[in-house]
Amino acid sequence: MEITPKIRAELERYLKQAGLSMTEFGHIAGMNPGTVSGIVTGNRTISVHQLDRITLGMNLPTDYFYERYIEESVIDAPLNWRRISPFLYRCVQFQRVDCLQKVVSVLLDDLGYLPYLFALAEDCYKQDYREAAAYLYENVAEGEKQQHSERLAICQYRLFTLAIGKDQNRNMDAAAKFESFVHRLNEIDQLDALKDLANVYRSLSQWDKVYKYAKQMGQLGQVQYDLVHNSKRKGTEPQKKTSKPLFTYIAYSELMCANACDAKGDHKHALEHLQGYTDLSWVKEQDPDSLYWKRQYQQWAKINTYVNKLMSGDVSILPDYVEYMAGEKYIFNELLNVIEAANQYNINVDHILKRFEPQIAAYQEPPPADIEQQFLPQQYARFWYKMARYSLNKGRYSYGFECLLVAWEKALTINNQLIISNCARLFDRFSVNAVFEAGKKLQKMWKENDQKDGFVLDSN
Repeated sequence: MEITPKIRAELERYLKQAGLSMTEFGHIAGMNPGTVSGIVTGNRTISVHQLDRITLGMNLPTDYFYERYIEESVIDAPLNWRRISPFLYRCVQFQRVDCLQKVVSVLLDDLGYLPYLFALAEDCYKQDYREAAAYLYENVAEGEKQQHSERLAICQYRLFTLAIGKDQNRNMDAAAKFESFVHRLNEIDQLDALKDLANVYRSLSQWDKVYKYAKQMGQLGQVQYDLVHNSKRKGTEPQKKTSKPLFTYIAYSELMCANACDAKGDHKHALEHLQGYTDLSWVKEQDPDSLYWKRQYQQWAKINTYVNKLMSGDVSILPDYVEYMAGEKYIFNELLNVIEAANQYNINVDHILKRFEPQIAAYQEPPPADIEQQFLPQQYARFWYKMARYSLNKGRYSYGFECLLVAWEKALTINNQLIISNCARLFDRFSVNAVFEAGKKLQKMWKENDQKDGFVLDSN
């Protein structure tokens, strides 16, 4: 078996091959010659900072000696967080998760290191080192699983947010797993966690869950708002700050509940929730951020009043809604509402689609920036599915199948089984009219997915 030389032996060999004295190497590497001598002779342990200097002086990649450093200075040495933690941060920085895992596996033998590892995980999370953060949170959560601590709940919250991505089946699993931990968080963190759960379930069209968690968020937000503005405790602030003004959690709860009711066809209750964030005269804050959000919710209330009436079958508001759309930069959600109403109530909206044809042709799906926008990929697929249905019902088979192909491919990308199933059903209904190339592609996708069952079909 090949014996790997130690770091100090490699350095000594390099000095001989390069013909450098310890003093000369010290100048190159930015190290004291006495330090170089102590490392080479074995009289001095190597710190992470010195390791970086050595690899720099030897013209090697920064992480070249990392695996050997673990063997020599971590596993075979007494554990010391102050000495080890700088190395762990370097492993994260250079995305050496393999080295991070080796060190952490040693530290986990002593549960006293869990708070330190949790702090490291939080730093990784804030700096968007997602793989390292997820590994650390998973291990801290495993170590804390018998404690039922708030730290365990925070780990699970972070793992939930890190797991959310394109695959909607994985998103469903992540949300379901996190549900049992959300109420273990402190009240301020709960507000954001409930908001995130509601948003993920919105992207999954799980409207009962959206309503449930949005309602809980609103109730908790109201309790916290009353505590802050209670006359006997006026000026009292929560120990932690919310990510947005406190009143917005109450308003957003009403917005999401209205959204859930509209999606389920309960437009009467949706209107009641909509009115809950139309009037925000009760909001006491007057700072610029609060005033901005008040204006946003009042604008959304105006738009969503149009949407509520339209989805209730009141097509008389279409001209006003279209004129509103004409003044907006981003109109994709509004177009989706128009085409959905057209399919539901058999409305001819050709003139509207013609008016906004350039925007439809130029539309590119934006990537979701955060969990609140997780529904965007689903909305993109839904729009083209609704467009396909509208066009096929009007006998525009070539364009209709083009739209269906876009919807189906996007639904497969995000693993949205509901839209996949609806696309398959729509193709089956009009397959006799399929144009050749589109028909071949759609037939292939249908065959790949027609063995799946258990779908809840969209009635629209």
